[in-house]
Parts: sequence; structure tokens; C-alpha cells
Amino acid sequence: MSQVTRRAAIFGGLSTLAACGGKFITYDGPQVTRVEVQKSARRMYLLHHDRVLKAYRVQLGFTAAGPKQFEGDGKTPEGRYHIDRRNPNSAFYLSIGIDYPNAADRAFAAAQGKKPGGDIFIHGWGDKRRGRSNDWTAGCIAVKNREMKTVYAMVQNGTPIDIYA
Repeated sequence: MSQVTRRAAIFGGLSTLAACGGKFITYDGPQVTRVEVQKSARRMYLLHHDRVLKAYRVQLGFTAAGPKQFEGDGKTPEGRYHIDRRNPNSAFYLSIGIDYPNAADRAFAAAQGKKPGGDIFIHGWGDKRRGRSNDWTAGCIAVKNREMKTVYAMVQNGTPIDIYA
């Protein structure tokens, strides 16, 4: 490998690391023991027991009223769920998954002859500029990308999330 090629490879690798480095942060504060979402207030709280560590304005499913029941209804679920996965390569910047549907959600949808849907996440806005006043997701909970960076660092898999009407 020539000296020029080697330098180009090293520079390219360092550039890639620098670009990725800005997306992830570390958090060493109190553990987030629960996430709470108040749909009517468009607010999400990261809590350590009863103490609010962070509060965010959120955007929800494009049909915000009522709980998610069926695939494609555009609603955000309501009830107790858990964070169950992470996606560092999300089309919406970063995302953490919510374990919707649970057994009751699947049973209700099946009784209606429909599918419950799935792939519900807390995620960023992605690469589009969005106004704060409009709900636009397909049932997910969205925060600004810079806020999602903090949420991604603070909220661990297994954390309960309570979503209220």
C-alpha cells in the first residue's frame, strides 16, 4: 500500500469515526426506572422512581385520539409496555423499540379479524424539518434528534413505559 493510499484510508476511517461519534453520548446519572407519556399533553417524562429526570414535548401518531388497536390506524398505543430493542441506524435518527403489541393487544385485534400492527418506537425526527405542532408518525413517539440522542443514552432495554391518553 502506498503512503498516499494509507493516509487516505486512515483519514477516511477517522472521518467516519468522527461522524458517528457525534450521534452517541454516554450517560452516567440516575437510572431511568420508567418512561411516562401523556398523549393529551404531548409530553414524555424520563423518571427515576418518582423524580423527573427529563421532560420532552412529543409528536404522536397522525390519528392521536384513542389507543392503537389495528395495523395502519395511525394511533399511538396506550397502556404499559417495555423498551425491548434499539436501532442505531434508524431512518429517524435513533430509535428505541416498544414491545407493542402485547398478548391483550394481539387477542383484541384477532377477535376483530384484524392485525394489531407493530414496530412502535420512540425516535427522532430523521432528516426532515418538522413543526412542533403536528402529529405525523404512524403510531410512534417522536422527539427532536438532539433530544433522541439523550433518550437513547438514558433509557435501557427492559425499562417500563406507561402511555396514558
